[in-house]
Amino acid sequence: THEEEKGNNVLFQRFAKLFFGCVAAVTSGMMYAVYLSTYHERKFWFSSRQELEREITFQGDSAIYYSFYKELLKAPSFERGVYELTHNNKTVSLRTINAVQQMTLYPELIASVLYQASGSEEVIEPVYFYIGIVFGLQGIYMAALFVTSWVMSGTWLAGMLTVAWFIINRTDTTRIDYSIPLRENWALPYFACQIAALTGYLKNNINSSAERFCYLLVSASTYTFMMMWEYSHYLLFVQAVSLFLLDSFALVQTDKVHEVYKIYLFSLFLAYLLQFENPALLVSPLLSLVAALMLSKCLQMNMKKGTFISRMLKIMYFYLVFTITVTMNFLLKTFVPHKENEHVLKFLEVKFGLNTTKNFTVNWLLCQESLQTPSQDFFLRLTQSSLLPFYILVLIICLSSVTQVIFRRISGEPLKEKITLDDGRIGERPEIAYHVIHTVLMGSLAMILEGMKYLWTPYMCMLAAFGVCSPELWMTLFKWLRLRAVHPILLALILSMAVPSIIGFSLWKEYFPRIMTELSELQEFYDSDTVELMMWVKRQAPVAAVFAGSPQLMGMIKLCTGWMVTSLPLYNDVDLLQRNENIYQIYSKRSAEDIYKILTSYKATYLIIEDSICNEVGPVKGCRVKDLLDIANGHVVCDEGDSYAYSKYGRFCHEIKMNYSPYVNYFTRVYWNRSYFVYKINTVISFQS
Repeated sequence: THEEEKGNNVLFQRFAKLFFGCVAAVTSGMMYAVYLSTYHERKFWFSSRQELEREITFQGDSAIYYSFYKELLKAPSFERGVYELTHNNKTVSLRTINAVQQMTLYPELIASVLYQASGSEEVIEPVYFYIGIVFGLQGIYMAALFVTSWVMSGTWLAGMLTVAWFIINRTDTTRIDYSIPLRENWALPYFACQIAALTGYLKNNINSSAERFCYLLVSASTYTFMMMWEYSHYLLFVQAVSLFLLDSFALVQTDKVHEVYKIYLFSLFLAYLLQFENPALLVSPLLSLVAALMLSKCLQMNMKKGTFISRMLKIMYFYLVFTITVTMNFLLKTFVPHKENEHVLKFLEVKFGLNTTKNFTVNWLLCQESLQTPSQDFFLRLTQSSLLPFYILVLIICLSSVTQVIFRRISGEPLKEKITLDDGRIGERPEIAYHVIHTVLMGSLAMILEGMKYLWTPYMCMLAAFGVCSPELWMTLFKWLRLRAVHPILLALILSMAVPSIIGFSLWKEYFPRIMTELSELQEFYDSDTVELMMWVKRQAPVAAVFAGSPQLMGMIKLCTGWMVTSLPLYNDVDLLQRNENIYQIYSKRSAEDIYKILTSYKATYLIIEDSICNEVGPVKGCRVKDLLDIANGHVVCDEGDSYAYSKYGRFCHEIKMNYSPYVNYFTRVYWNRSYFVYKINTVISFQS
């Protein structure tokens, strides 16, 4: 019959749309992974390099992560490898560390298991397997963002636009170019999957099997995300706050939100056990907030009735949740033994202008680019790619619509079961309300710390793309403008196709040639001085040698040579931060004897001085390592508004090169090139002239 035919047609159209959308999402992800791989090859000439030269491309803290992956593959068995990492006394002198817990090495454990279990030893080199997994995850990240904007807008055109904006704004959306093994590169793809699944889960008109699938995906990705990155629970805390606000304003089904809270609790519990009973998870704000919300639900009485008393109780509810959260967090911190990150609290105090400090570590953190407020260039780049203007437009419309809905709830108007395009009420959709609240919270954090932009900008791409491709958004706008001249539904449908097409065409015209040029250009990255230094260490240094120097260089020494070091480029451990500050004194104005005592206290046998730090000409005055050391050591004198460094000793890294007493009595130069000076720390000190 005619009705059956019509039904079959609709089913076929839905299936075709779903099929092509999935193909487009998978293709986008794969193309992005291939693009990253090609760009990496062009940048470092990776395939034509020797192993040592390849390893030097892993800069700073990423060198540490990769070095442990290397160690796992060298171990006689996986169990032995894991044991050596959890009881590691071959990395940092005078310390045994649980590297798996302290550095969140679960990605390396998984990568090494996959490499050995899949029999890839004969097929592919370990380094290619490792970076291949990370690039593959970035492809999943891209596909997840594609799916999120597609689920929200109903058209996969939005997904294509998300991908285009993400790649064009790559300097602000990802740090994969800067460093491959970073924890966030392993973790954020799972967070993107979690948000995609949560978007589907929060939808009103979702069928039960799709809801169950989304629920399972949210569970799996939340737990994996928590295991991959030590800071993941802070991000999930921001998400939990978004869901709490969503629920408080009755914009979503309460049961669904409480199911997500249970996922958080279960993931925290599992992660706590598998991360060697990590106390940081017990004192995390996420646990306190979710527990407070569960408790408040028990105490909550018929809140969502439109009476005056229930509105008063609503305000009390906010107060109740806040009080219980703070109290629980305080109690947990009192009773759970954990390492208090005092430097983080000091950093926040100074950051918000509540205090000033001469502390080297705090000032050094304040000088890190990722912890400063975003520069004007960031907003300029986003405006040039047309992302920022469209994001602001979409955000204003959605935010206004959500605010309207909140006022309707407060005045006691019930939720509409089914929202049609004709209603023009985009804010009534719970998943839209969630994304609006979440993006505002993330954006606020990104305005304070530039490093947060790598979490916020990808969702800007997704939200802006969803908005311009959504007929509902245009319809909401037309309802406010009371458009009468043209049929508003028709115009909304036309605009939701035309606007993204125009944006897509202009982006293609302007940026596609640039991306192609980027891929065809061969960039020269060859650090001959560092290669020579590593070769010397491998050939000449005794097996029991312990090296001292800047943390970044120590990370590279550990990876390329395997020798023991005195410090590491890690900033989540108070003892290591103190070590870094003490070892950095080699660039301060202190006596040879002072430096000798510091180095021998850490059992160092060799000292490496870097010319780039000693003669640093920094763009920001007061942010060079030597300036920060002079401030911390009280070697800064202010004279008529001008400040300069003064001490009765010269700067150690300059004086040691002069080869005169007492420096030659404590240290003997054994190797040097244009960038590095290596000194043996004398065990027997002679003061014969």
